[in-house]
Amino acid sequence: MSNLVNLSLTKDEFYNEYDRNKKMSICTLGCKVNLYESKAIEELFVKEGYDIVSNDEFADVYIINTCTVTNMSDRKSRQFIRKSKKHNKNSILVVTGCYSQISPEEILKIEEVDILIGTNEKNKITNIINNYSGDKVSTVDDIMKVKEFEEMTLSNLNEKTRAFIKIQDGCQQFCSYCIIPYARGPIRSRKIENIISEVKSLVEHGYKEFVLTGIHVASYGKDFENISLIDVLKEINKIDGVKRIRMSSIEPLIMTSDFIKELSQLDKICNHFHLSLQSGCDSVLKRMNRKYDTKTYKDIVLNLRAVFEDVSVTTDVITGFPGETKEEFEQTYEFLKDIKLSQMHVFKYSKRDGTKAAKMDNQVLPETKTKRSKILLELNKSNEDEFRKNLIGKTLDILFEKEYKENNYEGLSTNYIRVSCYSKDNIENQIKKVKIKDINEEYLIGELI
Repeated sequence: MSNLVNLSLTKDEFYNEYDRNKKMSICTLGCKVNLYESKAIEELFVKEGYDIVSNDEFADVYIINTCTVTNMSDRKSRQFIRKSKKHNKNSILVVTGCYSQISPEEILKIEEVDILIGTNEKNKITNIINNYSGDKVSTVDDIMKVKEFEEMTLSNLNEKTRAFIKIQDGCQQFCSYCIIPYARGPIRSRKIENIISEVKSLVEHGYKEFVLTGIHVASYGKDFENISLIDVLKEINKIDGVKRIRMSSIEPLIMTSDFIKELSQLDKICNHFHLSLQSGCDSVLKRMNRKYDTKTYKDIVLNLRAVFEDVSVTTDVITGFPGETKEEFEQTYEFLKDIKLSQMHVFKYSKRDGTKAAKMDNQVLPETKTKRSKILLELNKSNEDEFRKNLIGKTLDILFEKEYKENNYEGLSTNYIRVSCYSKDNIENQIKKVKIKDINEEYLIGELI
């Protein structure tokens, strides 16, 4: 038989001639929540008898799980949509995710699109495809009316050390630069028994570290009675086989003294917290509609450092927000220089149509954003190097992820620092004590104890 696929065959004729399993491919753009949902979608297709293939292979179903954080995210999503069918013009192309939810009419105009699903009803995707008749289909509805968490479950992942667990959806913060509350809708928390069940299942598959993720993790339980994020953390901490617990990006204001004290009593909580900042200037924070000021943020960081040894506090910073003056930027710089966070993700403000910030006066020039971004990245490099150097001579617990070259393994410390170590034995997915000896651009370098 020729290696060339006859694209003129009908679906039934194709399967009769080639006698193979159906194939699906999913392309994931955006955040860890999208990644979790994509993995859960893959499991649904595996249960239907599909093989999972990469984006550049022949498939019967192509899925694009989109992001819409910026106008650039929309453009990138459209690029993937338009090129997905090139490997099989008779395939079914499904577009889902935040861009679908925000701009369904725009996406349906793209010729290649067959099915459109928003940020809800992803767990029905295989049923929708099985009932597809050939005409364009859209299930996008008013996300603001959705009140229940959409249950999707993972039982296995490609990565064998860390597992992301989605515990909530939705956001009601309405920061002035962010479209996500309109894409994800109101807060919906996952039932705690379902979270625990999924964690236990993944423990049985060998996972040791669990990262709680969601659109606004700190709001977990606000739609329930008498339950909150700390209750989820306490229950996971009790599970045999769970070795580490992290939270993904979290709102600073949840970090009250009482919350930090309760965290410190959980022996599996990692000494790493990603606290969203966005700006080190109070006037900019106010325009962003953030709910804290720099003094509050600094007090939280100092409290964490007082309670957790060698704690790593990381953050996100947006530079060039509309109206950001030279003086406001300098305030941000001095604030970040003062608190010396272990790592900062620096973003140049990118306009997102549909947000309040996109309509604000005094949009900052691109060249100014670039200049300010470079200054913050240099500061980040200095702070990061200082934090890492202070770990030399210390003994850290490292969860090793992979062998990156012969007899050399890499993994992460509890405070989220990448460490390299030599070992004759295979130590993948094992937690080992390592004494830190040196440092290079990529890793702390240690030796097994």
